Amino acid sequence: MSLFWSLWIMFLVVLNLGITLFLFLWAPRAKIPVQEDGTSGHVWAHGVLREGVRNLPRWWIVLSAAMFVIGFTYLALFPGFGRFKGLLGWTSHGELANDVAANNGRLDELMKRFSLYPIEQISRDPNAQQLGQRLFMDNCAACHGREAKGNVLLGAPDLTDNDWLYGGDGKAIYTSIHDGRSGVMPPWASLGEDNVKNLAQYVLSLSGAAHNAQQAEAAKPLFATCAACHGPDGKGNPALGAPNLTDHVWLHGGAVADVETSIRNGRQGHMPAWSPRLSDDQIRVLSAYVYHLAHPDHAD
Repeated sequence: MSLFWSLWIMFLVVLNLGITLFLFLWAPRAKIPVQEDGTSGHVWAHGVLREGVRNLPRWWIVLSAAMFVIGFTYLALFPGFGRFKGLLGWTSHGELANDVAANNGRLDELMKRFSLYPIEQISRDPNAQQLGQRLFMDNCAACHGREAKGNVLLGAPDLTDNDWLYGGDGKAIYTSIHDGRSGVMPPWASLGEDNVKNLAQYVLSLSGAAHNAQQAEAAKPLFATCAACHGPDGKGNPALGAPNLTDHVWLHGGAVADVETSIRNGRQGHMPAWSPRLSDDQIRVLSAYVYHLAHPDHAD
């Protein structure tokens, strides 16, 4: 705070407290002219109501005096009078640092306990679930949603359906969060529009969805191009992040137009790495929470 603003604040404090203290000391001693009946002479309601004059009650005077003592004591002990830091040396930054240190101390105890067990076991701990939920809300909900149901427009998967592109055990989930994931579905527009439409019908047939059987049959030989990643039966490949095409779960939508777009233009989903932002312990707890979302009834 500059000298000018410090002096300005000091001036305002002295002015306000000074005027208030003067009125407090002067008012009880002020002489107010009264009529013989003890009123001020002011009347309302055609003389029915008359304004009386009474001394302030003792409790009000005592309470007001106590407020002045508390106010002056506060200004002496805490910052508030210009650049004066107060006799206690208290600061909001120091208070925050103390609270953060105390909270970190409690968290360290939990983290040490969590580090002793596999992620799947941690997922059943209520404390881990509570902490993991907070980490999820702060870091993951923007894409996956507060309920972790995913977002088709962003290509963010539903984390509650136990369907995983890169594997759903604790280690795989930890790796996805720690290192991130980058999906590479190449565009196949070069096959021609008719083949793209036929392939979309074949892909729909793999999951038993409504489809054109004639188009699907025509595209069956073309699927050999896709089988390199998705497998000959369309079951996917977690090592490559190639989704299972037979399970009715669609990352970018399962309508005909959505499937055609995926084939024609490709998909390049990106899951950022959270290791620069979160500690390894935090990622373990977050992984346990994500595992819990897909296994809410998981038990030994």
